Amino acid sequence: MLKVIAFDLDGTLTQHKTPLDDQNRNALEALSKKYTLLMVGAGQVMRIFNQMGGFPIDIIGNYGLQFGKYNHVTKQMDIVRDLTLPCDRESVANRIEQLRVKYGFTQYAGESVEYHPSGCVTFPLIGTKAKQEDKLAFDPTREKRRKFYDDVVKTFSDYVVFIGGSSSFDFAPKPYDKRYALDLYCQENGLTHDELAYCGDDYGLGGNDEAVYKSDFKFICVDDYRTFPQKIAHLL
Repeated sequence: MLKVIAFDLDGTLTQHKTPLDDQNRNALEALSKKYTLLMVGAGQVMRIFNQMGGFPIDIIGNYGLQFGKYNHVTKQMDIVRDLTLPCDRESVANRIEQLRVKYGFTQYAGESVEYHPSGCVTFPLIGTKAKQEDKLAFDPTREKRRKFYDDVVKTFSDYVVFIGGSSSFDFAPKPYDKRYALDLYCQENGLTHDELAYCGDDYGLGGNDEAVYKSDFKFICVDDYRTFPQKIAHLL
């Protein structure tokens, strides 16, 4: 039944924000001989495309707010959807300040909030200018943020809330998440949900793959990007 195999990037196909390695590129090339391949990302289409070294694949970006089709003639991405949704920055800033005071994150480096052109928002608990080593060491297991994740979700009920990286929360305007993006893709391409499978690693509480994991899409868990070829071997 499967016609399309979709993927997360960081943690599934690559280490965080690192290039696609030869092993996983070869696995994708093998899959492409049997299936249509699709990237589904939290970031922008071009960032994903560049990180993948220009691999020929269509890309959903910003949880469905962006969509890029690979042009086999130019070997570049043609951006066919690039939505910008409104963001009430004053309301967002006030709510984040309330959370900072409530949970003791009043000391931070740089800005308290990061606003993205799409309308998505990042709440960096230790600030936008925090040192990389401090970000990585802050909450690698996500235990700190999971303790008050439900409160953040309640406070930002107009957004889909994700536990991002190791020191932040990411907000996407409702209803945009990866499940919604995949459902939209199926509608636009005349597919049923059982004709698409998704490979992801971030499927725990607050993860940006969680909505797909809990849906009726077939989900292939990739807990270590280095095991990706073994995880998809049965599809070949």
